[in-house]
Amino acid sequence: MRIAVSYSKILIFLSLGVCSRATAQQRTDSSLATHNLDEVIVQENRLAAPLKALNRNITIISRKQIEGMAVTSINEVLAFVPGLDVRQRGPGGIQADIGIDGGTFDQTLVLLNGIKITDPQTGHNIMNLPISLSDVDHIEVLRGAAARVYGINALNGAINIITRKASESGIELSGSGGSSFKKNEKGKAYGAYALGATGSLVTGSTNQTLSLGLNEGNGYRYNTAYNNYRAFYQGAFEKDSAQRYNVLAGFVKNTYGANGFYAAPGDKESEETVQTFLAAVSNTIRINRKWVMTPRISYRYTEDDYLYIKQNKPGNLHDNHIVDAELNNSFETGIGSFGAGVEGRYEYINSNNLGIHDRTNLGLYGEYKTKADKRFSFTVGGYLNYNSFYGWQFFPGADVGFNITPELKVFANVGTAQRLPTYTDLYYKSAAIIGNDKLGPEKATFMEVGVRKYSGKFSYAGSVFYRQVADFIDYVKDSLNQPWQPQNFQRADTKGFTLSTGYSTTLQEHGVFNAVAVNAGYNYLSPSFKGDDGINKKISRYVIESLRHQVTANVRATVWQHFSVSAAARYCMRINYKDYTVVDARIAYKQPRYQLYVDANNLLDVTYIEAGAVPMPGRWITLGGTVRL
Repeated sequence: MRIAVSYSKILIFLSLGVCSRATAQQRTDSSLATHNLDEVIVQENRLAAPLKALNRNITIISRKQIEGMAVTSINEVLAFVPGLDVRQRGPGGIQADIGIDGGTFDQTLVLLNGIKITDPQTGHNIMNLPISLSDVDHIEVLRGAAARVYGINALNGAINIITRKASESGIELSGSGGSSFKKNEKGKAYGAYALGATGSLVTGSTNQTLSLGLNEGNGYRYNTAYNNYRAFYQGAFEKDSAQRYNVLAGFVKNTYGANGFYAAPGDKESEETVQTFLAAVSNTIRINRKWVMTPRISYRYTEDDYLYIKQNKPGNLHDNHIVDAELNNSFETGIGSFGAGVEGRYEYINSNNLGIHDRTNLGLYGEYKTKADKRFSFTVGGYLNYNSFYGWQFFPGADVGFNITPELKVFANVGTAQRLPTYTDLYYKSAAIIGNDKLGPEKATFMEVGVRKYSGKFSYAGSVFYRQVADFIDYVKDSLNQPWQPQNFQRADTKGFTLSTGYSTTLQEHGVFNAVAVNAGYNYLSPSFKGDDGINKKISRYVIESLRHQVTANVRATVWQHFSVSAAARYCMRINYKDYTVVDARIAYKQPRYQLYVDANNLLDVTYIEAGAVPMPGRWITLGGTVRL
């Protein structure tokens, strides 16, 4: 009976999107102005190119789209992208695990302006970013094994977050406050507030921005209070027309009650503090008319302090240091573009639970792309990797595309990648989990075929894919009373398809309705797990958590020139989990120098779980605004 209800919900969502001639999320962009999404430049580290020239499944979430959503964090934005499994453990972006097309959170690579945010300790910390939602210009989501493009750990894909560059000097202030209007055990209403300030200095040869943010709340149930502090600086300096320097630095401290996060029900009094510092310097040098060189070095430090019982100290304290150096090159020739480079990475951890360990990684990569103006195009390349634990491995990839018309393209791609075991996989020890230092890396092969149309008012896309992960790392046990232990004797096969459609248009400029945008997307996954060593007799953690159906739909309208109204819904059904539908809405009033808005999150007050045993907040109302000086 539950399955029948689930399919009926899916049909309702899809009919809503199609009947409204909805616009896909990137496959569709829901900005209200009619525009050509094909012209968006995808910021790959070597061969950046317009979206229309690429032959892979890439989602672009624009700034316009973000501004129209009832969201307060990057995590919440990503939850509305079909194919992304965003498993939040609370509001305000305090912690989330992100999988792509049924993969685990350790198999997803996150980048900030192309800088890898891979966390060797655990994928739980990859979204502990030093930026606020107001710092984001757009987000690029690449689905599929992507070692050829981004190197190690992009097993199921990558999420590249691109920050905003100021167009003029000035100051922007923001603030918001919200509540569920429910009371805690002390009789006080649950609530939260956020404050932000951004200052920019733009001159003829420099562009600098500093942003500060505070997000704090007393939670939404017992021991879920949190506070989050962020500081982020970025600067661009042009020495001359052939040379530009980019500097980035950020810090975030994130403290939250972790009731039920990892070891329910015994962790009712848990607390966690994650602090991250990130810094990077890069230099873009035009050697000559055809050769561009981009060296970059980055450093990331993370301190993760987890208290199983917050009244008892010390807890599990992990200090992580990551140094990454890259040299990327692109060459334009008469027969196409060539990209080549080298990357070195050093990872070190000092932990009172995991011990003291380090490892190094060296990557060599190259690729060739045909000229973008041809009707038929292809790219081929590979990534040669050496790891101090696992030796040499090679990961090739290729894609091909054909433009049936200038707006309609069919494409196909095949890719390979690997995911290194985290230090938690290898060395963690507790009553609930015992690490396995004999683990090897996971290896993936991915194939996809699709069609897409992004240009103009009406857009749509569809693709089917197959992914095979060999030596899949799964946490298993023989009985309920035993601890979990990671092993990679399984093979994980996933088949799936995704559909999206959308429509956006400008109506009467001075009428009641000025512009309308609608979009919808559906993602289906069919995972299967194969193994030996008696796998069918073991209890598996990941087999029972995969998404099966995922539907997103949203609509936005501008009325009377200055008002905008938007509503968004997402439906998720997991294997052996209760399905749920969440609806959010926003009403905003916007002038050139300020904006006011009211958000209603989880409008239907649905009880649902995305990760572990953590019930997400019920209905939440937020009032906020921004002002530019």
